[in-house]
Amino acid sequence: MRRDLDGGQRVIGRERLRVLVVAPERHALRQPHAGGLEAVVWNRVRWLRSRGHDVQLCAAEGSDFLGDDIDLHLPSPRWHQSRDASDTDFPEGHRRLMTDAFARVRDQLDSPATRVDVIDNHSLHGDPILWSRDIGVPVVTTLHTPPLADMVIASNALAGSSPHRFLAVSQYTARAWSAEGVEAFVFTNGVDTAQWSLGPGGGDWVWFGRIVPEKAPHLAIIAARRAGARLKLAGRVGDSAYFDREVRPLLGGGIDYVGALRQPELSALVGAASVALVTPVWSEPFGLVMAEALMTGTPVAAFDSGGTSEVLAGIPGTAIVPAADTDALAHAAAALVGQSRLGLRRQDVREAASARHSLDHRHREIERVLSVAAQSAVPAHELVEAVGA
Repeated sequence: MRRDLDGGQRVIGRERLRVLVVAPERHALRQPHAGGLEAVVWNRVRWLRSRGHDVQLCAAEGSDFLGDDIDLHLPSPRWHQSRDASDTDFPEGHRRLMTDAFARVRDQLDSPATRVDVIDNHSLHGDPILWSRDIGVPVVTTLHTPPLADMVIASNALAGSSPHRFLAVSQYTARAWSAEGVEAFVFTNGVDTAQWSLGPGGGDWVWFGRIVPEKAPHLAIIAARRAGARLKLAGRVGDSAYFDREVRPLLGGGIDYVGALRQPELSALVGAASVALVTPVWSEPFGLVMAEALMTGTPVAAFDSGGTSEVLAGIPGTAIVPAADTDALAHAAAALVGQSRLGLRRQDVREAASARHSLDHRHREIERVLSVAAQSAVPAHELVEAVGA
């Protein structure tokens, strides 16, 4: 039987866990969110704390939820010039700083005074994966991306008895990691139905997300122009050179970039659109923006890439077209707008999306997963039951 964590006091109906959430280390966890991954982890910390668990956050400097009792801060990339900032590269010497920072965190976790029951790992660095082997703390790592070499090497270095479990955000992502020797249970992302409320719709189209080449907002602009539609783009510029080269020249004439918005403003913008365009040209692991748009009742037209079909399957007001086919995207989006005029109800879109992607349901599942994992060497079938597989 596991010990009580606070002298016998328990959270009503369940055990209170000491949890360390390890965030993706590139950007601070705060609004406006740098991307969908940061939004997912920010909501995870907020929810687990609301449930009464003792949650510490290991994240980049400037993040919400960072405490002062234990030094769990990670160094943020320091670029010589702002236009050098990148979502794919790091400044020279930064990886060494990250390795040193993770070693400091690991050593603190190995102390009885600061030891935790389980680590909820969302880092894109390999070191936190190895903590389950090196200090014996159970780790649940969620795979949010296509396979990354650093993480694959660390994952394959784990001993069979290491208290570690992997989750993947889609079947597509699980298959990609399996090909690299890393087996994961599927645990999809969710959307907060309270934050992403039903919107009234409107005349404009919308695109939102990180403005980087692999998200290809310039293709959304081309599709909107071919359909004669107005388009609003929202999001953080993650690649300044790409934005200046491919996006900025296409702005104007009904195509507007509104910047990076905090969640309430972003929800209002998306909910006031007639259709959302989603244009990944890489192996999209999940595509949280699709679920977010649908939660506002806004139909979604998307490129078929990675886990797109899994997110949209069975939800009305959706269309999937071949990746990079802007003509097909323009036609599909216009058709969805037409369906809305002919009777497709935004409420029906939202209800179907909520049934599939409600964050409350996902968080109750992850609470069970972390509780089971905290018991260390749990049989695989118990974790399958915990994730609802």
